[in-house]
Amino acid sequence: MKKYLFFLYFGLLFIVANHFAYSQVLKPISWTSETSKSEIKQGQTIDLIFKAKLQESWYLYSTDFDPDLGPTVTVFTFKNNNSYQKVGKIKPINSKKKYDETWQGDITYFTKTAEFRQTIKVLSTDLKIEVSAEYQVCSEIDGKCVLLDESFVFDKIKVIPDENAKEEPKNQTQDTVKQELTENKTPDSISENKEIAKKTEEITQFSSDINEDDSLLGFLLTAFISGLFAIFTPCVFPMLPMTVSFFTSRSASRSEASFKGLMYGLSIVGIYTLFGFLVSVVFGADAANMIATNWVLNVIFFITFIAFALSFFGMYEIVAPSGLLNKVDTLSDKGGWLGIFFMALTLVLVSFSCTLPIVGSVLVMSANGEFLKPILGMLVFSATFALPFTLSAIFPSLLNNLPKSGGWLNSVKVVLGFVELALAFKFLSVADQVEHWGILDRHVYIAIWTAIAFCLGLYFLGKIRLPHDSPSEKIAVSSLLLAILTFSFALYLFTGMFGAPLKSLAGYLPPQSTNNFDLLAEIRKASLGNANEKANTENKAKYSDFLHLPHNLNGFFDYKEGLAYAKANKKPIFIDFTGHGCVNCREMESSVWADPEVLKRLKNDYVVIALYIDERLELPENEWVTTKEGKIKKTMGNINAEFQVSRFNNNAQPFYVLLDHNEQLLAKPKAYDLKVQNFVEFLDAGLMEFKKR
Repeated sequence: MKKYLFFLYFGLLFIVANHFAYSQVLKPISWTSETSKSEIKQGQTIDLIFKAKLQESWYLYSTDFDPDLGPTVTVFTFKNNNSYQKVGKIKPINSKKKYDETWQGDITYFTKTAEFRQTIKVLSTDLKIEVSAEYQVCSEIDGKCVLLDESFVFDKIKVIPDENAKEEPKNQTQDTVKQELTENKTPDSISENKEIAKKTEEITQFSSDINEDDSLLGFLLTAFISGLFAIFTPCVFPMLPMTVSFFTSRSASRSEASFKGLMYGLSIVGIYTLFGFLVSVVFGADAANMIATNWVLNVIFFITFIAFALSFFGMYEIVAPSGLLNKVDTLSDKGGWLGIFFMALTLVLVSFSCTLPIVGSVLVMSANGEFLKPILGMLVFSATFALPFTLSAIFPSLLNNLPKSGGWLNSVKVVLGFVELALAFKFLSVADQVEHWGILDRHVYIAIWTAIAFCLGLYFLGKIRLPHDSPSEKIAVSSLLLAILTFSFALYLFTGMFGAPLKSLAGYLPPQSTNNFDLLAEIRKASLGNANEKANTENKAKYSDFLHLPHNLNGFFDYKEGLAYAKANKKPIFIDFTGHGCVNCREMESSVWADPEVLKRLKNDYVVIALYIDERLELPENEWVTTKEGKIKKTMGNINAEFQVSRFNNNAQPFYVLLDHNEQLLAKPKAYDLKVQNFVEFLDAGLMEFKKR
């Protein structure tokens, strides 16, 4: 009977391998400002204090490391006026320092909270200080980075006049706390250029659901497979003939039995869907960040999954309270719809120990900040789960084709225990990354998963027997095949301990940088280094003297120039919103762009425009952009970032957009996705649509 494990095992692997979409406009940080004194005498000094609060799992780069290393340092710019004078440089308070494997150098950063202080000397009673900050925050979980800016105004400080104080001449330049390597002088007049900030509502509508359809479909498919798997657990499968027999024996006709079976199935769906609704109400739209990054919740999930895994292995039994079961069972003896509903509730409670881990996994996967996803997940799961009960009540002869209960049901339970054990360490890994404990680095995590997969293979071969397993003298062919697949998976995992990227499991493994021997980083460093040496030797595009594309691709770094070239050469446009400090961008370039099929299309079919959102080059005044909020964007990076947000309602990188010569979308924009085939299909769809137009 173990042949049924084949399909079920792959269902579980699908759950492990699936990962989901990206949010849109992100701002995981909030700022406040204050002064060290509320009242000061003219001629004295005072500290301006800038404080930031970061969401869990996000970190902010500080101001005091090498700006040429790669990541974007935080930059505070002070607007010139005669009312104050800066004293020294801005100081980060209690920043953390570490050696970053990706950038091959020391960086300083903040987690949870950040503080910066700047001392100034007050020169005038008419004191007004305007400060802008540009900074980069990144996620510790998935490596996503966003470049943001903030404005501060200090005009509430009470200044006591000093008759002996002399007004000092204006001698201050704008400060770029980037080791003060550059000084940006602000012109008195500011021109407005809104050409980049315009364009259509259609594009915003497209980008608002980037990857949403794909992620929802994958999630619902997972819920469907989970519902199928739940049917074949030892808590549920034996209930199938018992429940159908109950309806047929208490019904006057087959049509009545069919009607009751249908009501029974709908009741099961209603109970689980109500549970999903309650989860949405309790957690709300903020469930994503809380469940994904809160270390306490993730440790609780870890302990819970370990407890269920040990129960599935046969160490002990986890059951619903007997008093509750007896009460519900008594209510189920009542006639009518109410009795049918309580029969369904009895099934849900009796199957509690087998289905709760599956239901919990579906709900955790649904927590992406959406209200409907838990409800839809439970709807699909419960509909699949209830379907055999309803069909068997309508067509009782189907029961004759079902396998008999036996030891194979316990084998299903044990396999589920192994999977629960592996998933438990995923939750512990999230807590470890958020809190920087360093107890579950990539090589340790992979070693644990490898050991679990190896033990599961031994179980399929019958070399490991657990308390409730039935004795078996022979190994079924299906068990042998499953053992081979499991051992192959274990060997695949083992290569990751030496730096193999394990792309199919990227969303479930700790960062590559935590590995003892990071082979991927060495390969990436070599490949990108060669590309940077050779790229743009033929391309004389604007800014190509210091900006480069990987893999010898020729392209542009200015949107207008690239658009003009595309029109002249009758090619569609490929926009790459990227950044110097974007780790995921580098992963996409080395894992996806490097594929021959992708590279061929980018070279031959598209005009590539790379728009860096963290480039500090200040552009000429006639290229500055004024936002709707009245902020002036002067640097290339800020203008590109504003272009991305205003046109495509997105501020995360990498982000890929395909446009025609009228600047209209050719396909739905694409974000971080390491599946090469998806990227090929994305490029092909855009090219096909371009040819149609």
